Amino acid sequence: MAYNTSDTASIHTTATRGPGNTRFANFSLETFSSADFIVKDFIESLSKSAAPASRKSQPISAAPNTAQAFDPKPLIRAFEQALGGLKVLSEDLELRENELSASVRRAEAQHNQNVRAREKELEQAVDSFRNLEQSLDSESEAGGNAAVRIGERLEELDKQRQRAQDTKFIVQCWLEVSNRGDLSSLEDVRRLQGGDGKVRCAHIARQLLKISQRLEPADRGARTNGVNGDHATNGGRRQPKEIIEKFLEALEKDLLKQFDDSYRRQNFEGMRECAAALRDFGDGASVMGLFVNQHQFFIDRSQLVTEEVLADSEMWDRLADPDAEPPGVEPTLQSLIDEVKLVAQEESFIIKRAFPYHEEVLARFIQRVFQQSVQQKLEQVLDKASSVSSLAFLRSLQSSKSYISALVDDLKAHGLTEHPEPASATTAAILDQQLDDLFVPYFAGSSYIEREKRSLEELYSSLLFKFTTYHSRRKKAPTSYLSSLQARSKEMIHSARETYLDRLDSSDIPASQKKMLVRLAGISSTSAGNRTEIEVSDEDGELSLPYIKRMLKWLAEGVGRGLELAGGHETPKDVRELLSLLINNIGELYLETALDAQIESATMHDNPKSEPDYSYVRNLQASISILHLLVVTAKTLLMPLAASNLTIRREVEKTTNTFIDRVETKIDTVLGKTIDSALAWTGKLFSSQKKTDFRPSEASLNLEQLQTPTCTSIFNFLNKLFRSASVSLSGRVLDVFALELGLGLRSLLLVHFRSFQVSQAGGVVVTQDMTKYLELLRSFHLPDSFDSSIEVLTEIPNLFTLRAEALKERLRGLSTQSLPGVERSDLRPYVQRREDAGTVAVQAALGSL
Repeated sequence: MAYNTSDTASIHTTATRGPGNTRFANFSLETFSSADFIVKDFIESLSKSAAPASRKSQPISAAPNTAQAFDPKPLIRAFEQALGGLKVLSEDLELRENELSASVRRAEAQHNQNVRAREKELEQAVDSFRNLEQSLDSESEAGGNAAVRIGERLEELDKQRQRAQDTKFIVQCWLEVSNRGDLSSLEDVRRLQGGDGKVRCAHIARQLLKISQRLEPADRGARTNGVNGDHATNGGRRQPKEIIEKFLEALEKDLLKQFDDSYRRQNFEGMRECAAALRDFGDGASVMGLFVNQHQFFIDRSQLVTEEVLADSEMWDRLADPDAEPPGVEPTLQSLIDEVKLVAQEESFIIKRAFPYHEEVLARFIQRVFQQSVQQKLEQVLDKASSVSSLAFLRSLQSSKSYISALVDDLKAHGLTEHPEPASATTAAILDQQLDDLFVPYFAGSSYIEREKRSLEELYSSLLFKFTTYHSRRKKAPTSYLSSLQARSKEMIHSARETYLDRLDSSDIPASQKKMLVRLAGISSTSAGNRTEIEVSDEDGELSLPYIKRMLKWLAEGVGRGLELAGGHETPKDVRELLSLLINNIGELYLETALDAQIESATMHDNPKSEPDYSYVRNLQASISILHLLVVTAKTLLMPLAASNLTIRREVEKTTNTFIDRVETKIDTVLGKTIDSALAWTGKLFSSQKKTDFRPSEASLNLEQLQTPTCTSIFNFLNKLFRSASVSLSGRVLDVFALELGLGLRSLLLVHFRSFQVSQAGGVVVTQDMTKYLELLRSFHLPDSFDSSIEVLTEIPNLFTLRAEALKERLRGLSTQSLPGVERSDLRPYVQRREDAGTVAVQAALGSL
């Protein structure tokens, strides 16, 4: 047998030959290190190369259809040769790996040796440097310290020399002024030595003044011992103190003039020298006053003090309109604030370069800007706003403070004399103090919250004027009980209406505000003067959700304004006042008044003689929605703001809960009286049922008429009531209303059908009526737990329609499980109302009960 070896090439392996096999395992390490090497393919190549040889070894004479047995020997030989080649490769690979490992170990050892050598060299270098440093220190210590000591001594000697010269010059000047009465030496210094000389003159003159003050008592005693007590001892000359003071005055004027000249020439160094010299004159008050008073900003603004506030009628109308968005800060005030910002930033640069004590000058400049220009303009704007309306004043106050606060924040961030760094703590405190001083008069005590309350009360009274007028004219209930129940509400309505009209008649209210209030009230100015001519309609007496939303929006604006303006110091107290205002106006005056009217309407139907009019029920939806809005406003807007004061928070919660309970009680009263009157009228309709309705004669039996007239009228009446309630009520309130109405109807039905004798044909009529009543009850969407309660109603028609034998079986099959809450004995009255109740069969059925 011969094997083909032309597809491989021997590289590293030795040839192996087995018995009868001339094939070599020809592969190398590169065969297995290739990225394309796959073990499966390698094994398949070995197997495929052995397969042809196996096929060629078949005998030629073998029959074509004879099955050939598998011969594994070629495969075994091929894999033996492959294993032999792999073994040789493995030994070669192991030899190469050992050689590489040995070379790596030698390299690591050499590297470690080199590292240790470098470390030793580094340590030697560090030691050498340390020794050199120690030697240099020891050599220079003596000479260096000596040089420092010599320098300090020389500096001290120079200071002593300078003090000695100054002392000598001061003594010389004192002798001149005391003996000759002049200061010529000091005048020469001031005239010849420039700015530095004037600074020195100011210092020396101050020293001379102190000397004269100390020597004055002794000098005065010597003078009083002269002839006739006159001043002849000094030859009529002026005293040294007077001369020195006059010199200082002249020097101060000279320095101020020089400072002003330097300011006009923008000579900052000259200004700084003069400012430093003038520091000894009243702590620099004169030079600071000169710089601030002669500033062009104050000169220009002093000419505009009488400038009128912008007379833009549209802007002021928007400020006074509670439903309009505020237009923002008044334009002339805005212009001033913008100019102040620019001037302060520009002048702070000059102040920093011209004054050694720049923070004091900046403080004087800021105070003058705020206390003169800003305050005057702010007062003009607020006076104008106050002449428009209370709301215009509050809105102007808010926008003005907001804009001036932004100015203060911008100046702090700019830094002024500390630019580009933020302003210093001193400057920031001065800015905050000026801002507070501007607005303190408007927040003293309770003045601010009283303004807010008065503004809201005026707006609420105007909006609800027709409502209060309508209910003040509404007739009182005829019963004394209801009269006492509604007395407080009537009194509140009358008081609110009269207060509003008196306010309109008052001369204190501006004409523009009166015009706005009359417009909110929906009346004319002429009718406001004649209180009896105001016309109102039924619609004016109903609740309006848009009105409530407007009033709550006004309240929210007031709360936000208070938080921004008052700074939160009196917030809990303000919240308590606003909650009281909210409950008194929207709660009691508006909501409770409407509910009292609804209670009064419901009470009129307590004993109905005709079908009740439940038109008042549609207002319940508005009442419940308004109550919800008030509760949400109180709990989400007001109560959290009172959290910082536990006592006030508890008081606010108690007031709110008391109001909620009172309103819910009135709503329950309306619903209760509505259900009572509805059931009372339903009872009257049941009483109109004819006795012949359930005992029809063959002639009167009308199979086309499904229900009796009584059933039809009851169905229409209660269905109409429930549909009206469904529109007005929702949620749990509607569920409870429907359940109470359903229970009441069920009770009436149970009583009604045991009050009439029923014939065999009448049982069909009973079935038809009961089917309609059950349809009505199921339209109420009662809870599932009520289904068991109406099972007895479905059983009543059977008691009249079943024959005696079937009735007996039916009664025996009834149990408390099939009729929950009903005993079988409770069915006896209905069976007894059968026309055939006296028969033996029916009596036997009754016996089963």
